Amino acid sequence: MSFFKIIFLLLTLPLFSQPKIKNNPISSKEIAVLTEQTSEYLDEYKYELSLAKARVALHLAFKVNNDLLVAKNYNIIAGNYEELNEFKRAIFYYNKALVYATKADNNTIKHWLYNNLGNVYCFDEKQFDKGLFYYQKCLKYSKKEGDFKQIYMTSLNLTWAYFYAKDFKKGKIYLDFINKKYKGLDNESDLAIISMLNGMYYNDLKNFEKAKSYFLKAISLGKLKKDKSDYSSVLEEYSKFLFHSGNYKEAYENMILFHKIVDEIEHKIKLNRAYIAGTNLEIDEYKRKIDEIELENNLQAQLLEKTKIISVLLIISLIILLLLIYSLYRNYNFKKVKNLELIQKNQELVLAKEKAEVASKLKSQFVSTITHELRTPLYGVIGTTNMLVDEHKELSDSPHLKSLKFSAKYLLSLVNDVLQINKIEENRVVLEKKTFNIADEIEYIKNSMSYLAQKHNNTIDVFVDPEIPEYLIGDKLRFSQIIINLVSNALKFTQDGKVTVSANLVNVKEKFHYIEFNIEDNGMGIAEENQEKIFEKFVQVSRKEIDYQGTGLGLSIVKQLLELFNSTIYIKSELGKGTTFNFTITFEKDMEKTNAIINNINVDLSTNQIFTILVVDDNKINLLVTQKTIEKFNYICSVASSGQEALQLLDSGKFDVILMDINMPIMNGFETTRLIRERAIKIPIIALTAFDKEEITEEALSAGFDDIISKPFDSRQLYKVINEVIVKE
Repeated sequence: MSFFKIIFLLLTLPLFSQPKIKNNPISSKEIAVLTEQTSEYLDEYKYELSLAKARVALHLAFKVNNDLLVAKNYNIIAGNYEELNEFKRAIFYYNKALVYATKADNNTIKHWLYNNLGNVYCFDEKQFDKGLFYYQKCLKYSKKEGDFKQIYMTSLNLTWAYFYAKDFKKGKIYLDFINKKYKGLDNESDLAIISMLNGMYYNDLKNFEKAKSYFLKAISLGKLKKDKSDYSSVLEEYSKFLFHSGNYKEAYENMILFHKIVDEIEHKIKLNRAYIAGTNLEIDEYKRKIDEIELENNLQAQLLEKTKIISVLLIISLIILLLLIYSLYRNYNFKKVKNLELIQKNQELVLAKEKAEVASKLKSQFVSTITHELRTPLYGVIGTTNMLVDEHKELSDSPHLKSLKFSAKYLLSLVNDVLQINKIEENRVVLEKKTFNIADEIEYIKNSMSYLAQKHNNTIDVFVDPEIPEYLIGDKLRFSQIIINLVSNALKFTQDGKVTVSANLVNVKEKFHYIEFNIEDNGMGIAEENQEKIFEKFVQVSRKEIDYQGTGLGLSIVKQLLELFNSTIYIKSELGKGTTFNFTITFEKDMEKTNAIINNINVDLSTNQIFTILVVDDNKINLLVTQKTIEKFNYICSVASSGQEALQLLDSGKFDVILMDINMPIMNGFETTRLIRERAIKIPIIALTAFDKEEITEEALSAGFDDIISKPFDSRQLYKVINEVIVKE
């Protein structure tokens, strides 16, 4: 719906001229010129440019505290937003303009603002009651002030508003007024709208002939006006009249003409926007000059103050400089003395470092040697246990044999961790994630500790919370080592008593289960002053009544292993009454991961293909164990007790894989493998060694080994590695 919006922009200012930028504050007169320019831009549909300059003028008006100019610029900003159909913003800024117009005590501006608010509420927001309220308020103050021009313009708007709302009876009162008074104001520019309003009135009375004469007169006058907005409004109302009177064809033709005029107006607006893209540079330059003026004024204001400050700072700087020179002189002498002391300390430190490196190297060699010497017999123990189970099926369910096998495995783990405790301290131990049953592990530990319990006439009670899931994921080997150390420690220092192992589920967060473990005995207890010492390495607290053997590392390892689990061990003990160790470990429950782990463990040992394996080892027991393990896979196994014998067998026989021990007399595994590779024999060679895998990896690969397995090893692991190296070949 197009309509005649009269936005009064206070055209009482001087003609347009560019404000002059001086080296002093801008005057109100210059701001008024800029305000006039923003009003002209709005009349020419240059909304962006009008808004930009209005904001600059508003900023300057605030600076000079001119409420009148502030109100005018807010009015122009609101007019821009009204033309851009942002009516909420227009209302907001019209109201702000009213505030400053009231401060300026300027009724003329207030009248125009009431009129503009009436336009927005009636024609845009369709809130006629609110719009008519502002029109009536404007009319009331205009009559009081005797502002006849304002009375006339408000009456014109009221006429159109009532006609727009189809209330022709009330609108007729104001129409009669403007029909009589417009000639007296010499306001011919509004005659097209007045004729249109008369046409609308007689159309409502169904006096179509008289209505048409007024509409044709309005169209004739509208064509002559430079501003086509009035002409478009006339065409729209005339089209409605033709449609109402039954002349549909002519109504359609005039409606097409109406849309054409509207398109021309919009096209003009677009051209103005393109022009604005270039003129924005002018605004930016204007803002820049204003900023320069402000900066220059600030610099001048601060110049005198800075001069004073610089003088004071210069004096202070001279004093500080003198003090600094004196301080540097004293520091030089002090540093000279300290440097001599530091050189001496550095020399001592270098000697200490060299000694520490030698000690560390000797320690590493000792650990490596002991590890190898202990793993070799343990491989025989574990392997022999497996052979007993395989050859004597009736012993497979024997608790004693299970305890032996379990104890041997954890003895191996204990030996490795005790002798490589430095590895734990260096954070080189990484917890594994395997699926296991806590109740089964604790039961295995109870059975393996039965001999020690009987020796001291003790009993072991176990309680496992039934809420704990059947399968959890974690490092069961490290967990079992913790329980074994604590249970064996409790049994050693308890006579004719009881040791209780309990596991309780205390919390569940998503997949993680927090399980609290308590190892309680009713033995002799530990004095309070010794309770912290027992977790230190190689510390043995004296027990008068019981003589026992031990390394003093068990509880130290327990503490460090629990730190890997992000857990802390707590002790509660009283002499003569017993001791309780308490800690909490978090395990994961994930059936998908559990099934995946179980599937990876379940290796299929059945195969139709038969491989020929050569085992080289100087230890007869270990050689026998390895041979039996290989034959369990239904593979053909040949053995050699030395490197020389292995080379002779390779001259006369053909093998799919060679399992080579490293530590052999006369010719070790590295030398034997190098000789094999020099003969261009490409048979896969796997190192079977009691050394730590990390210690020999580099030398083994350079010698020509394809893979490494540390003894003791699991038969499934050996089977998997053998098949992998053959497939690679």
